Amino acid sequence: MGVNLDGLLLAVDAGNSKTDVAVLAPDGTVLGEARGGGFQPPVVGVEAAVGALAEIVDRAWQAAGGAAVPVAFAQVAACLANADLPVEEAALKAGLEARGWGGAVHVWNDTFAILRAGVDEPRGVAVVCGAGINCVGMLPDGRTARFPAIGKISGDWGGGGGMAEEALWFAARAEDGRGEPTALARTLPGHFGLPTMYALIEALHLGRIPVERRHELTPVLFRTSAEGDPIARSLVDRLADEVVALASVALGRLGLLDEEVPVLLGGSVLAARHPRLDDRIAGLLAAKAPKAVVGVVAAPPVLGAGLLALDAAGAGPAAAERLRGYYGG
Repeated sequence: MGVNLDGLLLAVDAGNSKTDVAVLAPDGTVLGEARGGGFQPPVVGVEAAVGALAEIVDRAWQAAGGAAVPVAFAQVAACLANADLPVEEAALKAGLEARGWGGAVHVWNDTFAILRAGVDEPRGVAVVCGAGINCVGMLPDGRTARFPAIGKISGDWGGGGGMAEEALWFAARAEDGRGEPTALARTLPGHFGLPTMYALIEALHLGRIPVERRHELTPVLFRTSAEGDPIARSLVDRLADEVVALASVALGRLGLLDEEVPVLLGGSVLAARHPRLDDRIAGLLAAKAPKAVVGVVAAPPVLGAGLLALDAAGAGPAAAERLRGYYGG
């Protein structure tokens, strides 16, 4: 079938573990989609990462009925993992522009996709806690608030990976006597069918349990907290404190602390709706930003990338509503 190239839009949500691409008509109709692997330029380099992304874009274009990627999309909205610093955004934007996909290429950190997916206009704050933790805020006039979010060196604490590491630290010290007792010393190794923390430490150190499986310990931490363990509860409480610190600082930078504004929670850890975590976030945030409205983003982040593409194209609310309807957002 033929595809009208007039005003065609490209939406990209490229996370650490998966990438979603959508080709859109200017009225918000989804013409084609494709999914691929994670986007990790720090590991493979910008050129290779963009090259892998190009293959996914090509498949999305073919799904839209195109024989080859067109010379130019009207707008390219790319929400990319590892676009944490302005210098990284600039390098990634240059890599995308070199592909010749469009004269107007816009690059954001992938957290912006989750924020835009959860709001009717680009106004609000989102805190995302999946493998890592990050926060962004934006206003319709283009102003944003954000953090480097590249780990402990930029002041970060939390995220699924960080929570698992903290749980292991407390559990190891509990077992050998350096720290306070905690049920984590039993529940963490038990998850892998091991009898002791020593056995778990050995298995992790020697690679018998792959590094990528450590994230499985984060749900164990939350279950142990729900069972009443004080150490596990303290870690959950600290995560809530971090979420509220990020959100309140972002709100303050945008002058929104005293306004009714959405504060959206996303990522696998926050979307899991742990009662203790949710309740503490709501209570602490109410004290700092009493008019803020807390919500959880369940729609796929590529919706946010698509809405950002429509924003850049000057599309009206009907186009945004059509796209939301397609993705159930």
